[in-house]
Amino acid sequence: MHISAKADYATRALLELAREPARPLTCEAIASSQQIPFRFLKSVVGELRRAGLVRSQRGCEGGYWLGRPADEITLLDVSRAVDGELITLRGEVLAGLDYPGPASGLPGVWRRIEAEAAAVLGGTTLATLLPATTDEDEHAPGKHPSNEHAAGEHLTRQGAA
Repeated sequence: MHISAKADYATRALLELAREPARPLTCEAIASSQQIPFRFLKSVVGELRRAGLVRSQRGCEGGYWLGRPADEITLLDVSRAVDGELITLRGEVLAGLDYPGPASGLPGVWRRIEAEAAAVLGGTTLATLLPATTDEDEHAPGKHPSNEHAAGEHLTRQGAA
């Protein structure tokens, strides 16, 4: 099995965007944060944009945002956006694969592997991969004020108990 650099870089870039979905990020910032080659990332982000997984805005306050919520983007979406078919054999899709004689059962194994991989990737969203935030994270500079308010209410309720 092979996971392409494109799929890996695309997923890492999307996770960077998902971390703070209200704030646009530049390719430079994503590349630096994830240690991804900038020129390669720029190409990958273009494919993600064409697939609707990211949106962009030009200008000094521009950058990239997720094209839809992190809980609606699966790893299968990402993989198909940048690589096309999940698994191919010599560049061909597995659907019509057929072997004669003693190898006749092998295509079924390959298709089962593809189905299982698709199930795992399709059941894993960007949101499920994001690290959980802690109370310290919520009070970090640049965090959304509503998070700080919610954390403050939680602390007030704890103190009153």
